[in-house]
Amino acid sequence: MSRAEWAAVEDDERELLEDNNLLERRPSRKSVSRRPDERTALLDGPEDDGPEVDAKWDEAVVAGRIQTTWKREVAVLSRYSRSLIVTFVLQYSLTMASIFTVGHIGKVELGAVSLATMTANITGFSVYQGLATSLDTLCAQAYGSGRKSLVGLQLQRMVYFLWLVTIPIGAIWLSGTWILKAIVPETRTAELAGLYLKIILLGAPGYAAFESGKRFVQAQGKFEATLYVLLFCAPFNAFLNWFLVWHMELGFIGAPIAVAITDTLLPLCLLLYVYTQPDTRACWPGFTRRALHNWGPMIRLALPGLVMVLAEFLAFEILTLAASWLSSTHLAAQSVLSTLTALTFQIPFPMSIAASTRIANLIGATLGSAAKTAAGVALCAAVFVGLFNAVLLSALRNYVPRLFTEDEGVIALVAAVLPLCAAFQLFDALTANCNGILRGLGRQEVGGYVNLFAYYVIAMPLSFYTAFGAPQWGLYGLWAGPALALGIVAAIEGVFIYRLSWEGAVEDARKRNAEDHR
Repeated sequence: MSRAEWAAVEDDERELLEDNNLLERRPSRKSVSRRPDERTALLDGPEDDGPEVDAKWDEAVVAGRIQTTWKREVAVLSRYSRSLIVTFVLQYSLTMASIFTVGHIGKVELGAVSLATMTANITGFSVYQGLATSLDTLCAQAYGSGRKSLVGLQLQRMVYFLWLVTIPIGAIWLSGTWILKAIVPETRTAELAGLYLKIILLGAPGYAAFESGKRFVQAQGKFEATLYVLLFCAPFNAFLNWFLVWHMELGFIGAPIAVAITDTLLPLCLLLYVYTQPDTRACWPGFTRRALHNWGPMIRLALPGLVMVLAEFLAFEILTLAASWLSSTHLAAQSVLSTLTALTFQIPFPMSIAASTRIANLIGATLGSAAKTAAGVALCAAVFVGLFNAVLLSALRNYVPRLFTEDEGVIALVAAVLPLCAAFQLFDALTANCNGILRGLGRQEVGGYVNLFAYYVIAMPLSFYTAFGAPQWGLYGLWAGPALALGIVAAIEGVFIYRLSWEGAVEDARKRNAEDHR
């Protein structure tokens, strides 16, 4: 580690020891390193108590005497989350920019970009995100256990794996027009959506590398890294959409060109950040052939993570396909609703990433009890965020739709269904954070099974029955199923986490790290 990293780790260990009355409380480094003034003693300075802290820490960990506090975990979760929330909102704005720009061309174009985005999410972007969630466990636990070179090794493996997965994804996107024509009744909509998919394929390898790189820096607590990247790339993407669609008069085709350029730029900017940060670069062991071997532990965690993410993604995107069978107005309204609910999801989901990183770090450091406290803080924060999102969507239901379209029929339909979307925001936030806790523990398979059951055994049949069956609730009925599914997932995963053996999770992490350290 660098001198700054050792100082940060030592400060954190000292504060935990002081909180547990295992070490005499002393001024922090920050308080004793301030600029001297006339009141500062000439010989005043921090004492070098590193060896004492290390000895006390090792002794306390072995004895199981290290406990954290809710106040400390609230501060940590807040510090981790604030950058991540802005980061994920900015990243989602890359998609929203296309919807905003194209939506004002016409109703057919709005439906087409929604359909294309849905297909890209189901068959590509959510696949990358789901598989990369294994790094939330592998990289964070490796970093928490002090094995820094293992963090970069896991990154290399994931990038190669995702690039390999891009081959079948590309085949699907290149066949997008033919596939969508067989599903969607409106030919023009399917043609435009298929064209969109062909163009954004050029940026898919870059997106895959960026999703892996995000986990690499987040595992080290460098949550501001992706924020800096997106503070540049998100406005640039919005400018590109305007410039290509309206200024260059390329129309619909300008939006996917902007997406492909931005997706390629994202990992390059993140690489530049890592290169300029010695502390972060220290986790990169250099290119090694070891990255081509021992993919088993990664894939065993990646596949359940994929199911956990894709199950929810796919369920909501199936609603978009179903809405296309109602009318073009319903499809456009569904585009607005899915965009709004996805935007509100950009608050609890980053919080779940922060929680999974913190919990995995504590598990890697063999602090099971502290990880349990961190999980409790994450769930309480989820309740607050869920209620906030519910109030926000309800209050703005008559105003927000006008930002997306000028069609009065679409605006009225969105305003009518939005209260239902607001009602399940609490369950959505709880589900996101339960999934994050499971990732931090390396128990992605639990979330995968629960999501599959809730969405495809209960939610989807209910949605199609209430939308197209006897009740004939239309778009309102389509959203009834996922609302119920989110409540079921939150309840089942919450009970599992409550009854979990945290010391068993510590032992599992120790074995997993030892397997890759041999």
